[in-house]
Amino acid sequence: MKLTPIGDRVVVKRLEAETRTKGGIVLPDSAQEKPKRGKVVAVGEGKRLDSGELVKPSVKAGDEVLFSSFAGTEITIEDKEVLIMGQDDILAIVRH
Repeated sequence: MKLTPIGDRVVVKRLEAETRTKGGIVLPDSAQEKPKRGKVVAVGEGKRLDSGELVKPSVKAGDEVLFSSFAGTEITIEDKEVLIMGQDDILAIVRH
């Protein structure tokens, strides 16, 4: 199944949670924070302004992004958890 977001929505797959601290302490599942970092899986066509003009999204599929803590709606598609969020919930694109 292919998921295509509508408007300025973006589908993001959350990256794996850190299992150890920088000091090497192993974190139990209950202490791990949900990552606020993910990979863009799909992007909508963009935001339509009141004038009718279409503003293209500033992210593309494959981009690694940082997003706000409570961003998006979690859904499960084919046993994979993804987030659907508005582009405004994305804070930055991570460049390596």
